[in-house]
Amino acid sequence: MEPVEINAGTWYLRALRDDNRVTDVPALTELGIADPAGFVVSAAAGWIDDDRFTWAVCEPTTGELMSLIVVAADPASLSGYARPGQRHTLDDAIPVITRFVEGALGIPLD
Repeated sequence: MEPVEINAGTWYLRALRDDNRVTDVPALTELGIADPAGFVVSAAAGWIDDDRFTWAVCEPTTGELMSLIVVAADPASLSGYARPGQRHTLDDAIPVITRFVEGALGIPLD
């Protein structure tokens, strides 16, 4: 599956990026990801394999990653990580992702 971008009102949810226009590597480093560039590559592979879906929760005007949501398909789970001072972005995005994952992808999250 191709990554699905979601407009969640205040926040824009998109696939992770590390290219010449946008890089999430510094924000992922701040979240404690040991190999942030590798994490971006792994996240893209998860979408292709339909087994792990990853969203950057971003400020819509700048595209800056504020928090991160990862959904595993089997076993079904949702994990979220917020940069310091950005817990509210994660709290706002989790219900949106939960509805999408359960409704569109048919993955029950309890």
